[in-house]
Amino acid sequence: MQRNRFLTDMLSTLFDRSDRLRGKKDARDIQALCHALLTTEGVMSGQTLAATVMERYRTLSDDEKLAFFIFLNDALDIDAPRLAALATEYADSQSLESFVALSAAAEPKRQELLRRLNQPAGATAELVAMRVDLLRFLKSHPELARTDHDFVHLLRSWFNRGFLVLKVINWDTPARILDKIVAYEAVHQINDLDDLRRRLYPPDRRCFAFFHPAMPDEPLIFVEVALTKDIPGSVTKLLTDARTPLEAEEAAVAVFYSISNCQKGLTGISFGNQLIKQVVAELSIALPQLQDFVTLSPIPGLNRWLTGQTDDPTHGQVAQAILEHRADPQDVRAMAARYLITAKRQDGGPLDPVARFHLGNGAQVFDVHADADNSANGLAQSSGAMVNYHYDLSLTQKRHENFTLNNAIAAAKPALTLSTQSLTTKSKEPTS
Repeated sequence: MQRNRFLTDMLSTLFDRSDRLRGKKDARDIQALCHALLTTEGVMSGQTLAATVMERYRTLSDDEKLAFFIFLNDALDIDAPRLAALATEYADSQSLESFVALSAAAEPKRQELLRRLNQPAGATAELVAMRVDLLRFLKSHPELARTDHDFVHLLRSWFNRGFLVLKVINWDTPARILDKIVAYEAVHQINDLDDLRRRLYPPDRRCFAFFHPAMPDEPLIFVEVALTKDIPGSVTKLLTDARTPLEAEEAAVAVFYSISNCQKGLTGISFGNQLIKQVVAELSIALPQLQDFVTLSPIPGLNRWLTGQTDDPTHGQVAQAILEHRADPQDVRAMAARYLITAKRQDGGPLDPVARFHLGNGAQVFDVHADADNSANGLAQSSGAMVNYHYDLSLTQKRHENFTLNNAIAAAKPALTLSTQSLTTKSKEPTS
């Protein structure tokens, strides 16, 4: 059995190398290669052509990459007049033939091109990287949004929950993956190996990540978890090297204190909701004594909102004091709670992006803390304030639906009380 597998792998490698060598001799430009990939030639020699296109793309300059995306956007778009005619024909006939023709015409050719480009080994990761370039060009060429829509459509299919693999990240995880956990940490920077060890090795620490079989060494998203006796109010204390580790069986609370998306090319494809719910399920089985599942989350938009409140007659003085880091901690908590519960976008959703994420997943705003993150980033974005979002799996679906349909913000009593309490700093006196 092993001998047969070795022979198969060897032959596969030889044929793959032969295909790559043939592809290197192809003198056609990348657009001609793409057109060929969409024809019968693409059916017969799809892997070779796809590998050649991907290799050619890697050599392009920025201007040439932009021209490539414009080609995808315009030359491989829907033929709208033909689609309209086929829609009329199908409306009249309702025949299978007209339905098949209409369905084919309704899909841009670039979608089929992207599917065929995804044939060679490693192509999925390269297409994710290609979208990073597309997102960069999208800022100055908004018309490319049509092509980006097709990338997202296909990536959501390729990266749906059925393909994702949940893995525990610990001190025994291969170093090549641990290095990426350090690099991708987006909330609380990991400073060195000792810092990483403190997050992975003690019995009261956990880390979980989603992977995809086509990108086995690339985490898609990961969450760091602390097991504690009580709901914490400071990430500084949570991450200190001076703490005494807790035995996992003594914990009553699981705290999600950092969630990091790893792949810029998968922006807009949400994994966080699925990750949190599966981790809650895994921890509930492994540690059935756990009573609460909460986050200790940043409030990234707080200081930006406070800057716009400094002239407000009701709480302008408080806002200014918070921004200057001289406010009473209770005022910081109260203003942060007001921001999370009452500050809205034009569409009625919460102003804070992290709040939108957790509330959209069915959590509730639970409690707010001052002096919770005294790192440079924590002080810059929220004057050190942080918030607990509480996950109760028996209520997440109901809260998710209420938030999605009505922009209803679920908030527990501690947060609601804070949002309405009196401020200790005096308000501005009205001018005569």
